[in-house]
Amino acid sequence: MIIGAVKELFPGERRIGITPQTAESYIKRGAKVIIEKGYGKPSMIEDEEFVKRGVEIADSRKEVIEKADILIYVRGPGASQEVEKEDISLFREGQIIIGFLEPLAYPSVIQKLAEKKVTAFSVELIPRISRAQSMDALSSMASIAGYAAVIEAAKHLSKIFPMLMTAAGTVKPAKVFVIGAGVAGLQAMAFSKKLGAIVEGYDIRPETKEQVQSVGAKFVELGLESEEARAEGGYAKAMGEEFYKKQRELMTKHVAEADVVISTAMVPGKKAPVLITKDMVEKMAPGSVIVDLAAEKGGNCELTKPGEIVDFNGVKIIGMVNPASLYPKDASFLYSKNIENFLKLIIANGKIVLNFEDEIIRDTAVAHGGKIVSPLVQKALEKPS
Repeated sequence: MIIGAVKELFPGERRIGITPQTAESYIKRGAKVIIEKGYGKPSMIEDEEFVKRGVEIADSRKEVIEKADILIYVRGPGASQEVEKEDISLFREGQIIIGFLEPLAYPSVIQKLAEKKVTAFSVELIPRISRAQSMDALSSMASIAGYAAVIEAAKHLSKIFPMLMTAAGTVKPAKVFVIGAGVAGLQAMAFSKKLGAIVEGYDIRPETKEQVQSVGAKFVELGLESEEARAEGGYAKAMGEEFYKKQRELMTKHVAEADVVISTAMVPGKKAPVLITKDMVEKMAPGSVIVDLAAEKGGNCELTKPGEIVDFNGVKIIGMVNPASLYPKDASFLYSKNIENFLKLIIANGKIVLNFEDEIIRDTAVAHGGKIVSPLVQKALEKPS
């Protein structure tokens, strides 16, 4: 059995799905590992480090794809249009593809994978159950994203985060308001607190109150929290425009009083909801910062431009794209371990064994045997584009 990986084609992507350590683990379990020449360079890993562990280096992308039984991506077809154009034509029946595929946003790409009769696993869909925690790549990357958001905020904020007592006077701590109490949001709250800021957190899911408080932040209650806002798997659910309008009205005061606003609200397969309007930004003090972690999905702020920093009346709106890739060494370590742990479910005695009665395998699979096997993707395909 051959496990392979090729260079990431998504613009600015620096993470990799196989590290020398995980490659060595695969080889010890009886697999062969092949990677494209220069594969690890974005994560500052030279080919020699892989060769030392017994990895074969291929001169071309095509060679890896043609040889591999299992292909590991960070951003696979769907998540990366470049990969879709370059690689799908090379895939073969029975081959296994794994990575971030964004199947709910691009179900037509999953249809193409089904037509090629590959078996595709989308790591976004790994169920949030205790047995799958070590495989949860979405949470691993969100943890780094939350950290990255705070670093960017601190870099661009016109004041420091902690209280500072000096002979000249006392500097008040920064006020940070985090919207969304998923993994990224909780990490942002925890790290902001460690840096000495006064932190508030908000989420429409009422069960997140204890989680927000557990990281030292104050939970903001707007009176809109509802169990109906909780989607399957614990994610936030898309709500109607009337709900978001009321939410924005009630949130305005907290945004206006914050030195830093970090927004993380995303709904799988949908455009990010607009939670911060231009009018709300106008009420913020010059020198304040908004870090929008939903920028890649359209942004939670009306003024966000993905990958850019917008200066609006002295307020900086940072549209962060692919924040985990800013720290490729640790992001690659975590992601490659997530994938290694997942592959333990489908590799036994050096052979591929797919047990679709296992809920982790069943829920993560999006294409198999020439069909789309994920009900979520099937439903997404039925909706008008």
